[in-house]
Amino acid sequence: MIKLINPHKSRYILNVESKKFFIETYGCQMNFADTEIVQSIMTERGMKPADDAEAADIIFINTCSIRDNAERKVWDRLKYFKSLKTKKHQDKVVGVLGCMAERIREKFLEEKKLVDLVVGPDAYRDIPRLLAEVEDGRKAVNVLLSLEETYADITPVRVTGNGVTSFVSIMRGCDNMCSFCVVPFTRGRERSRSADSIIQEIQQLSDNGYKEVTVLGQNVNSYKADGVSFADLMYRASMVNPEMRVRFSTSHPKDFPDELLHVINERPNICNYIHIPAQSGSSEVLKRMRRPYTREEYLELIDHMTNLIPGVSLSTDIITGFCGETEKQHLETMSLMAQVRYDLAYMFAYSERERTLAHRKYEDDIPEEIKKRRLSEIIDQQMNIQEENNLKEVGKRHLVLVENTSKRNENQLSGRTDTNKMVVFDRLDFVRGDYVEVEITGSTSATLFAKPIRKSSIQEFYAAETTALPTV
Repeated sequence: MIKLINPHKSRYILNVESKKFFIETYGCQMNFADTEIVQSIMTERGMKPADDAEAADIIFINTCSIRDNAERKVWDRLKYFKSLKTKKHQDKVVGVLGCMAERIREKFLEEKKLVDLVVGPDAYRDIPRLLAEVEDGRKAVNVLLSLEETYADITPVRVTGNGVTSFVSIMRGCDNMCSFCVVPFTRGRERSRSADSIIQEIQQLSDNGYKEVTVLGQNVNSYKADGVSFADLMYRASMVNPEMRVRFSTSHPKDFPDELLHVINERPNICNYIHIPAQSGSSEVLKRMRRPYTREEYLELIDHMTNLIPGVSLSTDIITGFCGETEKQHLETMSLMAQVRYDLAYMFAYSERERTLAHRKYEDDIPEEIKKRRLSEIIDQQMNIQEENNLKEVGKRHLVLVENTSKRNENQLSGRTDTNKMVVFDRLDFVRGDYVEVEITGSTSATLFAKPIRKSSIQEFYAAETTALPTV
């Protein structure tokens, strides 16, 4: 076991000052938020970010353990980073952060010998001391999980966004213990930040010109600190700046609070978009997944959401090919997706993960070719649904937050509606960070095309929309 040392008091801190570092990030939004925390810790100690790995003295890769594909990318990148340690650059340091660090630390250090240090998600404060150990010629590891660490007192250095949108992590860890998921083992038990620290961070983002914030947690529904519920927190967040959009991710169907739906409906700057993972459309598969709801209960929740919030946009996560999944159960998933008609879905073939209940209890018995075929069928159906959903948007008006120049045409801008649909329209005299009222003129399964009407604001747009509603 490694004894933790307060990095502020370490006599080794000066050894890493003025070094340049580079961080490459994979995986979920939480990982990108964590990268900003690490950036803050590094820069506070006098280290400076490099533009690329070649120019860096210290290279970190922030990793994801959820699926095989993400892990394969990490291994390939680590081999490349190791190749940069030539005779001329023998002192270049390569380290692994995040979920893979906790899960397979021995393989990184001993078997593959690709890295110099390994740092788990709860040990980022210890990075300066670990770097000092590496300078002394030792391999360094800290993957201890915490019951308390939330990094609430660290102001992230915003490096992963566009200056318009940003993430705020409100909690860490997960207590749900779904049988397929490694997160409770790599990120530890659930704990929430204080509401005051979260609101303060959102206020800082607003003061710095950000127009949208997404609050993050493995299951935000479970947020609770000092008597503040997640619905309370979202209301408080929406009051920071009525011209700042607020989103959240991710929710669990088992405990979605009804009061949150009312808050979304009441506050115009809380986006009409809910990510609500189903994982499967089969009650039998859900039971094996340890998802504590049935197909019928999930669909009842969806009906309640759509009835209470007109025009709400829904997205989901789907895993196909889970242990024991039959063809009938696969078709049940497809039928659930067809019934809900999600605007977006993240769809994956099941990847077995060590230490999970599924790894210990069930056989990963669906052949890869069947997983691939089922995944292809799900994706094809979902793309058709998205294309049909988006076609219905033609002629409607939306308020779009300009985020970037279009990737395909520098004379066009791109941004999202509050329902999380990507929209492209002519630049004219609009700039990043503007809210623009647009009229949808065309669509694909992934993108809406629009004619810009005018620069607007959240308050103006929804006041006009309410005025235009027919009286009963």
